[in-house]
Amino acid sequence: MAFGRQSRGTERQVVLFVLCICVCQSGAETLRYSLAEEMERDSFVANIAKDLGVSPSQLASRNARVVSEGNEQYFRLNLNTGVLTVKNTLDREAICPQSDICTLFFKILFESPVQLIRGEVEVRDVNDNSPVFPEKEMVLEILETTSPGTRFPLETAQDMDVGSNGLQNYSLGSNSHFSLALGTGKDGAKYAELVLQRQLDREQQGEVNLLLSAIDGGSPPRSGTAQVRIVVLDANDNIPVFSREVYEVRVAENSPPEQLVVRVAAADPDEGSYGRVRYAFTQTSERSRQLFELNAATGEIRVSGNLDFEETKKHKLVVRATDGGGLSAHCKVHVEVLDVNDNAPEIALTSLTASIPEDAPPRTVVALFSVRDRDSGDNGRTECAIDVDLPFSLTPTFDNYYELRTNAALDRERTAEYNITITAIDWGRSRLSSRERIFVQISDVNDNPPEFTQDVYTISVNENNNPMLRIGNVNATDADAGKNSRVSYALVREDKEHPDVSINSENGDVYILRPLDYEEVRAIEVTVRAADGGSPALSAEALLRMLVRDENDNAPVVLHPPPDGSAAAGELVPRWAQAGYLVAKVVAVDADAGQNAWLSYELAKATEPGLFRVGLHNGEVRTARAVTERDAPRHRLVVLVRDRGQPPRSSTATLTITLVDGFSEAHLRVSEEAPATDPDGRLTLYLIICLSCVSALFLATAAAAVVVRLRRARQSMAGPLPTFPKSAAESSAGSLPRSYVYDVCFAAGTVNSEFHFLRPLFPCFPDGLPHGPGDQRSSVCSANLGEEADWAAQGRVPLSEGTGPRPAEENASSDQNPWLTNQ
Repeated sequence: MAFGRQSRGTERQVVLFVLCICVCQSGAETLRYSLAEEMERDSFVANIAKDLGVSPSQLASRNARVVSEGNEQYFRLNLNTGVLTVKNTLDREAICPQSDICTLFFKILFESPVQLIRGEVEVRDVNDNSPVFPEKEMVLEILETTSPGTRFPLETAQDMDVGSNGLQNYSLGSNSHFSLALGTGKDGAKYAELVLQRQLDREQQGEVNLLLSAIDGGSPPRSGTAQVRIVVLDANDNIPVFSREVYEVRVAENSPPEQLVVRVAAADPDEGSYGRVRYAFTQTSERSRQLFELNAATGEIRVSGNLDFEETKKHKLVVRATDGGGLSAHCKVHVEVLDVNDNAPEIALTSLTASIPEDAPPRTVVALFSVRDRDSGDNGRTECAIDVDLPFSLTPTFDNYYELRTNAALDRERTAEYNITITAIDWGRSRLSSRERIFVQISDVNDNPPEFTQDVYTISVNENNNPMLRIGNVNATDADAGKNSRVSYALVREDKEHPDVSINSENGDVYILRPLDYEEVRAIEVTVRAADGGSPALSAEALLRMLVRDENDNAPVVLHPPPDGSAAAGELVPRWAQAGYLVAKVVAVDADAGQNAWLSYELAKATEPGLFRVGLHNGEVRTARAVTERDAPRHRLVVLVRDRGQPPRSSTATLTITLVDGFSEAHLRVSEEAPATDPDGRLTLYLIICLSCVSALFLATAAAAVVVRLRRARQSMAGPLPTFPKSAAESSAGSLPRSYVYDVCFAAGTVNSEFHFLRPLFPCFPDGLPHGPGDQRSSVCSANLGEEADWAAQGRVPLSEGTGPRPAEENASSDQNPWLTNQ
């Protein structure tokens, strides 16, 4: 038998699966199952995954769950197996007390994406209730003159089961006077009537006791019994008669207690106690007896409880009128309960996404809910609405389900949370409404890059700063939230540029890692990048400009006379020099800038203080008076060079001056009369022009001589001779090689063509041929050139092609200065 049930269950599932496929193709899915009541907890109902054609893993990934209508959840879904089971034992009589067919509706809710599949389970009745009579003993008073064939209605047994398991038959214990007649009402209910078969005789038997049994159609059948006690009365030949056989009345469900529903009346023409009629309910359900009360004397039926249209729409009452002689009659009272708009709509939230990202596209489903009104007609019709100034909208789906969707772009930086009030209103005359609040959080998306407070940050820092010195701060803000708003700072380095600058990645503090030197670096510009913590990260850049402020950290450096003592031979001053004669010039520089580099000169120490003076700003050492024969031949001067920094720094230069007699008076006169500060005069310009012409003529002659010698050498050699490489100047302009450049120096005040050509820088090739770097003759030429460079560094230039300057005695006879001193 179990195998047969299993086969039938398998066939039913196949049929249901085919039905599901058809319904899916039509646009809506409905799963139908059946289940016997009183099944144990977690009993199998159906394999939802198999019927829907999905795997259990899909049920779990889409967070499928069962949603039952109403507040009671009858089923649960196992996401691991896809099996639908009973949550608790089902009692059909408790769930559907007034219905022959008991159907439980549920829905399978999928998320990601949201999908609803309707389902229904028919709870099959099992024979778990026995017929029960409302009273264990029924008392009938029957007049002894009652003729045979008279029928006496009996109390109807109540069986909570339905169908074949409900009440099916009545039986009566064996007796000699009565038989049992069965009938079926218009509503299909079985009832029994006691039929008198033989006339009663009170003198022979004043009371008859019968056993009445009610039997249902279950397997095995159940039964209930009641005692029927018949009291034989004296003759009463008139029975009560109702004015109407059926009373039809309507009453509103909000009727207050004690409100009159109807008054039934039965008349009995007998007199005395036989004519006094008493009223009572019979064949009436217990629930109806609780809602209505009957006045036994007057026949008035009044409201005694709270009527509810949603619970029971119609009540069937049977009133028995009994006279004093025990004769009775029956009438039916049909009470129709009228619906009143007394139920506000109920909002049931099925699914809610508590947080949605701010970049969610329009039409994103935020919540799914249903609205139910237990009233009927217009009182049960509902409509929903939300505030119009919100970026959300309501979309009806089916079965009074609504979807809350976004209808515009969201911006968390503008509104981080929405308080949405859903209002449901019915269509009743006195409209009732209910509200449900939904809080929707807008989660942040990294859609805002950091923003610096300035495009360019300028910070000043003194040189010689301490290592790891904090010099300032940059700041950037991000309008996002959480990790998307956490800003980290970094330097944008190109080829490890400016390794001395560092930045705190968390707060943007800028540090100098080592002391700076204004003389090396006067400004540092780096790019600072601020990146947030989003994925992908967004960033912004700003320029950080650090200006190094100078400090007086460099003492003046004396360039002339050289500090290494190479000029210790000193300066020569003629004995007949007059006051203001230029002896020498102290040249000094200061690596600092601004006021820190302004230099002043003063005579700190002298062999004879009154003989010489020093220019305060130009460092020129001149005679303060005319030189006399009595002055010492050698003098030593110490010149102090001081800058104007705070505190000031200084250096000293030492000059050795020798008074000599070998200078010509003409040269002395020219030196005294010539202006020392007019190197750009017209005479100098003429001299330069002349020098240029002579140099050009000389270079042309030298080039011609070189060409002739090269041709002769090439003809005398057996093989090809090496050629000179051509410079860019030769190839483009046809000029001589760089080796033939001549240097000419002029002293201020030179008027008598006091210049000579230097020896050409052409390599010293005795045979007219070039030599390689390793040639000994080339080394000699390099040495000669080195000597000339040293003389030039000392402020002197050779006047001939010799290896040293011409002695002063040889120059005394000419009008030429033996040395041209840098002024």
